[in-house]
Order: sequence, then C-alpha cells, then structure tokens
Amino acid sequence: MLRKIIIGVVLVVAGVFAFGMITGKGEPPPFLIGSPSDQPACPDPLVLQTPVDIEKVTSILYPGQERGGNFKAHGGFRFDNAKNNEIEVRAAMDSELQEASRYIEQGEIQYMFDFVAPCGMRYRFDHLLTLSPKFTEMVEKLPQPKEGDSKTTHIDPISVKAGEVIATAVGFKNNGHGESSINVFVDFGVYDLRGKSLNQNPQPYAVCWFDMLPEEDAKIVKSLPSGDSQQGTQSTLCPD
Repeated sequence: MLRKIIIGVVLVVAGVFAFGMITGKGEPPPFLIGSPSDQPACPDPLVLQTPVDIEKVTSILYPGQERGGNFKAHGGFRFDNAKNNEIEVRAAMDSELQEASRYIEQGEIQYMFDFVAPCGMRYRFDHLLTLSPKFTEMVEKLPQPKEGDSKTTHIDPISVKAGEVIATAVGFKNNGHGESSINVFVDFGVYDLRGKSLNQNPQPYAVCWFDMLPEEDAKIVKSLPSGDSQQGTQSTLCPD
C-alpha cells in the first residue's frame, strides 16, 4: 500500500511539471514541449512574424516596465486611431497553444493565450476580444469567466503556423465609459526558455522582442511613442 501511495505521488508531481498548472495573470510558466535536451534549434537569426498590422499601430507598450502599479515583463501594441476593435492578431511562430484564460475585466470577456514553439520560445497574447473560429469551441471548455480572475488553464495543445489568425478584435468595446469609449490594444510578451530549468521563476525568461521582428517592422516599433505616458521608454529589458 505504501509503495502504491509513493508511486501515485511521484506521478502527480511528474504530471505537474509535464503538463503545467493553473496560473495567474503574472508572466506565463516556463513549460516547454518536451525537455530542454529535446529542443530543436531555433532559426538563427530568430525572426518573429509581426503579430499585428504595424501600419495601424500608434504606440508601443514596452516590455520590462511598471504599469498600473505592477511590473510588466510583456509589452504590447496600441491602436488609438482605430474606429472599432477589429484588429487581427496572428501567430508569431509555428507553435502550440498550451495555456488559455477566459476572464472578465471592466465587464467584458477577455482572452489570454500562451503559445510555445518546439525550440523553446514562448509568447503570450492578452486582451483578445473576438477569436478566430479555430479557437471558439476550445474556449467554451474553459472555466466560466469571472471578474478579475485570469488564471490560465492547460489545454490539449492546438498547433498553429506563423501568420495564422488568432483573433479578429482586441481590447475593450466600452472601456467602462459607454459605447463610444473603445480601448484598442493587445498585450504581447515573448519568453526565451531555451536550455533553462523548468522550475525557475519565469520572469527572467522575458525578453525585449523589438529586434526579433522583421527589420523594417523593428525600425517602426522603435520609432513609435511609448503607450505609457508615465514610464515612457524606460525598460529593464529594452536598451535605450
């Protein structure tokens, strides 16, 4: 009996490290596809697909700065000239969707997705508003959305190709102030997990993704103003 109990505990612990746990809205947990020794090499140089139409972006949220009273390792894109929330978000790499969240903020349902590429790169989108049909059925299986509860849940992985449409609208339709007060933006975080231990705090994995974009898009991103008027371009991850 004791032997069975020990084996059961070992299996549970192994399952946690292999498949992940429910996590909060901090930075995503460093779970990979397989172990670090199994990871294929990433392309060198590593170039991400720009996840949004860069011509529509009006300002950039910098990774690695304090916003809203909390340190944010992720960045994002703002679309302050948008007349509606209809902004497409596309996969940044060939990858798997492994973690997802459906929650309520400011009275509106929001979605947060974590993708992992086989070579050990992870990226996150948050404040997705309307999803592409491929993901609609999956999110209905997530826990019922609650105000302020953005815990992610591990799902059966869903493969995507770079450039595949993930969402067709982002941000808030009402922004808490009525129909005319839209707030159009999407959070985007990138995490380099290559060759790292799987049980460390994930925050050190966050990277500045500006120079990972195609060269012309990277230039545009770095030329745009900061989306945070208080912190500006101050960042612990992105060089001046």
